[in-house]
Amino acid sequence: MQNVQGVGIGLRHRHFQEFIEQKPDLPWLEIHTENFISSGSTSSKYLDIIRQDYPLSAHCVGLSLGSASVSCPVRELHLQKLKATIDRLEPVLVSDHLSWSASDGVHYLPDLLPIPYTQEALNIVTENINRVQDVLQRQILIENPSNYLSYIDSPIPEWEFISLLAKSTGCGILLDVNNVYVNANNHGFDPFHYLKQIPVEPVKEMHLAGYAVNNVEGKDVYIDTHGHKVVDNVWDLYQKAVDRFGPVPTIIEWDSEVPDLSVLMKEKHKADAIVTNSDWYKLKNK
Repeated sequence: MQNVQGVGIGLRHRHFQEFIEQKPDLPWLEIHTENFISSGSTSSKYLDIIRQDYPLSAHCVGLSLGSASVSCPVRELHLQKLKATIDRLEPVLVSDHLSWSASDGVHYLPDLLPIPYTQEALNIVTENINRVQDVLQRQILIENPSNYLSYIDSPIPEWEFISLLAKSTGCGILLDVNNVYVNANNHGFDPFHYLKQIPVEPVKEMHLAGYAVNNVEGKDVYIDTHGHKVVDNVWDLYQKAVDRFGPVPTIIEWDSEVPDLSVLMKEKHKADAIVTNSDWYKLKNK
């Protein structure tokens, strides 16, 4: 199995042909796994060509790891389909979100909803992650979520909750730097403190993306849109993240109003420049 390193981008449909014909200089790509469950789909046929030249990371959105349903905490049919897809595509990394989107195997919501950070929730998510890793027979990465509301009963800080999950399950962490910044502004914590509280070893991947700010009843709410360039404050936070965690494989995400590939390449080069100017890089090359 190949390794991934450096800064890649999320592969989106509008760029399929460009990747096949021009083979742009990127070390790896990330896909949304659920888009490729059908091996006979047009998308899967394109991906089968593209993945001959690029290692993949499989980023899932449908495991609903925060679901507390007794009858169906992790949807078994969906999990088995994901296993077949992952076995077929052989991605280097597999990830999903610290969130929930399904209840009782009947009701499905088109969003990644927040969970309360309680001991009960920690036990539930731990069990669900263990189940997924047992079925897939591999480590998965858990992404810190973006969220806009918090629960009244949520006594465990998010960074501690994610760190405890990594310790109890052996899962890795997909550190979304933009989500840290968005949540820091929405909930009033120091994003640099957040990074300092995350253990170094479990962090196997990072995400960068753009956000928007909406004014809701006189209050600014930061929204993780994946529809803009990475903003300067998030680049600054990424610099601190690389200083702490090293040159962890990083993905530029862009999911709405997807621009020309050249725009994503410019964002990739900005991230590359930050890595080469990081404390980690300077110490390594001293």
